[in-house]
Amino acid sequence: MLTVKSLLNCVEKHKGFVYGEVQLLKSSDTPKIEVAIHPRKNSMAICSQCERPAPGYDVLAQRRFQYVPLWGMAVVLLYAMRRVACPVCGIKVEKVPWAHGKSPLTRSFSLFLSVWARRLPWDDVAVIFGTTWNRVYAAVQWVVDYGLAHRDLSGINAIGIDEITHKKGHHYLTVVYQIDQGVRRLLWVGKDRTEETLGCFFDWFGKDRSDLLRFVCTDMWGPYLKVVGGRAKQAVNILDRFHIMSNMNKKLDEVRRWETKVLKEQGIEILKGSRWCFLKRPSNLTASQCEKLKDLLTMNLRSIKAYLMKEDFQRFWNYTYPANAAKFLDQWCKRTMVSRIEPMKEMARSLRSHQALLLNWFKAKKLYSSGVVEGLNNKIKTITKKSYGFRTYNVLEVQLYHTLGELPLPKMTHKFC
Repeated sequence: MLTVKSLLNCVEKHKGFVYGEVQLLKSSDTPKIEVAIHPRKNSMAICSQCERPAPGYDVLAQRRFQYVPLWGMAVVLLYAMRRVACPVCGIKVEKVPWAHGKSPLTRSFSLFLSVWARRLPWDDVAVIFGTTWNRVYAAVQWVVDYGLAHRDLSGINAIGIDEITHKKGHHYLTVVYQIDQGVRRLLWVGKDRTEETLGCFFDWFGKDRSDLLRFVCTDMWGPYLKVVGGRAKQAVNILDRFHIMSNMNKKLDEVRRWETKVLKEQGIEILKGSRWCFLKRPSNLTASQCEKLKDLLTMNLRSIKAYLMKEDFQRFWNYTYPANAAKFLDQWCKRTMVSRIEPMKEMARSLRSHQALLLNWFKAKKLYSSGVVEGLNNKIKTITKKSYGFRTYNVLEVQLYHTLGELPLPKMTHKFC
């Protein structure tokens, strides 16, 4: 006969303990299964501090440990914890293999909740599985702490560094990802986007690992460039297409907004609704946007000149050899500097000052870029939006490591989804 006790012995048998009486309680709205656990006869308890067998001292009141639901019913393990007289640590509560510390959740249930917490908002996980948000958070934190302590940090050759906004206003987080081929994961997250913040990453990462880095992808944020130049000198610091073209689009939009305002004061509204005509790639334009852009290209406007400069610069990314790319960049900057369009001239000056870092993209054979970093940043935005924000920075940090860290999970006798 197959019983609940047989199932538990099959999937989660603990040395030194046996499953006892099983009760089905129907008094509440939802039935509940309670399973008693007893220490095996003549077995010694394990000290929770030094993890050595020790003689018994006394027995505490019975505790309840929430287990993985079975057939939609809550399962609770009942056990009276023993205290041991450890010759090294003194009087301590025993260590049990199905739970950690003072948590009322079993390890299996914590892992179960953490797996679902990757897919659903934590509030939904708590409601579906009959627990609380705080217990879901505790389960995820336990899994993350285990993963961070046991993850493999060897063989990291390429990292991507970027900042993301946190809360309203100018609150930032610095995020560092591993972007090696086939391995894309969050390595580290810290508050703010200063030199000190990124310095903390390299302090944690260690000099030996930092010396093995071959490629570092960043944007043009000065503090990041300074720290990377000082702490990972041997690495090729890459400024890639995504951030450059993002900044160029900002300059182009600045020109468009200024010219729209000037023309509006003269009663002319030909640039109204033209923003995405300029900022989208030509291949992504709708039919109406194509028609509008076609009409605008016949006009002598500063916005059109800036747009043509931006599209002309796209040829820079098609080069293969750094020398040819450098020649094109120099010519483009010269043409832009005589255009009398100040935002685009600012962009040209910025490109000139970062020319060496721009050319590193070609030296890296175009294999590494911050496009991967931006994709992971978008996942962070999705996670935050799905959860309607996080109450504290610590909760956000735990969730980011849990979702994007590719952390190893605690070893269990069976897996959950």
